[in-house]
Amino acid sequence: MEKVIFLDRDGTINEEVSYLHRPEDLVVLPGAAEGIALLKQAGFRVVVVTNQAGIARGYYAPDQMHRLHEYLNSKLLERGAWIDRFYYCPHHPVHGIGAYKKVCRCRKPDIGMFEAAALQYAIDKSCSYMIGDKRIDVEAGHRFGIPGILVSTGYGAGEKKKSMDLGEEPFYDFYAETLVDAAEYIIRKGTEGHE
Repeated sequence: MEKVIFLDRDGTINEEVSYLHRPEDLVVLPGAAEGIALLKQAGFRVVVVTNQAGIARGYYAPDQMHRLHEYLNSKLLERGAWIDRFYYCPHHPVHGIGAYKKVCRCRKPDIGMFEAAALQYAIDKSCSYMIGDKRIDVEAGHRFGIPGILVSTGYGAGEKKKSMDLGEEPFYDFYAETLVDAAEYIIRKGTEGHE
């Protein structure tokens, strides 16, 4: 069984850029590489699960996204971090073009990308986590049966404030300022897992 960290991409690993697909527009967030490196050193698989509506809308092609992911991994490797695998959803139920316009199981907060990862890895859900900057990331983790950590980067701080303003109970299991904070929290949990 493997401990797996599911990571959102935009707003979690890199700065939020509208329909990011060009390597020159990629900016890795402070603490992201360091947090991923800590998780790798602690024996976690780290995979990305990302909705890519820009493909659905025809703004860029899958091969452009793949090149961006290769570039992202090269930047992470310079700092002792890397992503084991990237999973993406190229669909949108409303704004998709052609075959990309569909209601699918892979678009977060649904869990098709998590299920695809489960075909690749024997996932120990008792030691695995989802980390992202949106409610849908946390919700996807919960639907898959793992805790969801909200990071303050990207939309995270705004999502937390909106929830607090509504007087809701926290929808996330832990709130972290950066990926380093999230990684340190997960590692502190250690072998006890989260159940």
